[in-house]
Amino acid sequence: MHCKNSRLAMAAIVVLVMVSPAEIARCGLLWAAELWIGGATISITPDRPVALEGQFHTRISKTVEAPVTATALALESRDGEKSLEQAVMVSCDLVAIPNQVLAEVRSRVRQHLPELDPSKIFLSATHTHTAPVVNDGKYTIPEEGVLQVNDYVGFLVDRLAQVIVKAWQSRQPGKAGWGLGYAVVGWNRRAVYADGRAVMYGRTDLPDFRALEAGIDPGVEVLLFTDKQERLLAMAVNVSCPAQEVENRSTVHADFWHPLRENLRRRYGQHLLVLAWTGASGDVSPHLMYRKQAEQRMLRLRGTDTLGELARRISLAVEDAYDTARKELFAEPPLVHKVLVLELPLRPVTQEELARAKAQVEALSKDPSQRRKMLWHQSVIDRHERQQSQPNQKYEIHVLRLGDVAVATNPFELFVDYGIQIKARSKALQTFVVQLTGPGTYLATARAISGGGYSAVIESTVVGPEGGQILVDRTVEAINGLFP
Repeated sequence: MHCKNSRLAMAAIVVLVMVSPAEIARCGLLWAAELWIGGATISITPDRPVALEGQFHTRISKTVEAPVTATALALESRDGEKSLEQAVMVSCDLVAIPNQVLAEVRSRVRQHLPELDPSKIFLSATHTHTAPVVNDGKYTIPEEGVLQVNDYVGFLVDRLAQVIVKAWQSRQPGKAGWGLGYAVVGWNRRAVYADGRAVMYGRTDLPDFRALEAGIDPGVEVLLFTDKQERLLAMAVNVSCPAQEVENRSTVHADFWHPLRENLRRRYGQHLLVLAWTGASGDVSPHLMYRKQAEQRMLRLRGTDTLGELARRISLAVEDAYDTARKELFAEPPLVHKVLVLELPLRPVTQEELARAKAQVEALSKDPSQRRKMLWHQSVIDRHERQQSQPNQKYEIHVLRLGDVAVATNPFELFVDYGIQIKARSKALQTFVVQLTGPGTYLATARAISGGGYSAVIESTVVGPEGGQILVDRTVEAINGLFP
């Protein structure tokens, strides 16, 4: 070795020896620590008919076609008996996660697991539109023969607390890995026309159709978790498409995640836990926007339906990612979990938007069956009343580093462009963006708002593009701070 390099190496060794672990942690450097992994899954399917979330009209479930479930993954980095970091991630077959549900789950878990920091728990939704309603007062629901919202929420909180406790108590030393595959699952669902307007699910066979508003993210990001002997225990699968293929049915259904989980368990064992993560996809849907007849022919020839086809594509991508990534598993990957509270500016309500909302509320309030739509417009009036005194709103996000990869959450139906910005600017080798870790309103781009239409109008969006860019910038800053 050259003497100059030798002196530099010796100086680096001396510096590392003299700096304490706490000081190294403050500087952003990471000690390797043993990774402990636990997981569990539980049914959150009601045993009675229930009102279903996701449409403007009230739907009551007539049957259960595919159970809705919650899956918890508990991670802990340990130095001997000392816990250095924690993360508990729970995916739920729901439309969104109300703040009240998260708060109650954390409170319940704290009673059973005082050693677990409740702030390190986050819940995310797959956005299936055939899951129970979790916000009371949104719909007019029959009082007889239907499980009421508050009763279901009580059941849900109990089940979520149970699955977290079970996952945490099942922790064991293990290994983690990460992989990447590709599958076309969703399409941009906003059609743009010659006059510049955009329409969600607008017809694309019209002479004035010009384009779909934005692209898609076909990546299938996969986290792998094994025991010390490298037997597969769990997967986190991140797909940038909401689970909305069967959204109009009057039935309980986990959408494409159900056949996907069945496929993966047939391949890797019935014990496999699948954490279902929806990536940034507020303007994306599995519904085809063109080539519909050609797709139906292919489904017929394959002897399957759309759900089966979506599950097949994702399964192939996951299997490819796993078969490659299992060659490189890590028993001591750095684990860091940051919880941030961002203050984002509300999208301001104009006088024109206020007048339209008032007119809609007046017309719809006369019909109880239109309650959901009336409240949608009423939210604009309420926001206008408080926007001068409360122009900002606080949102919780989580940013994790696990080895070379990052996981970043947000509570929105985040348009795909924002997710791509985060992934492209991240210093992590691979970045998982998990949306709907909260109540879930659309966060549209400036391009979308200029085109208008559902998902971009004032009723659909609480935070506008200015807040969206702040969310991206702060998320990227937090991720990159974990990769010095």
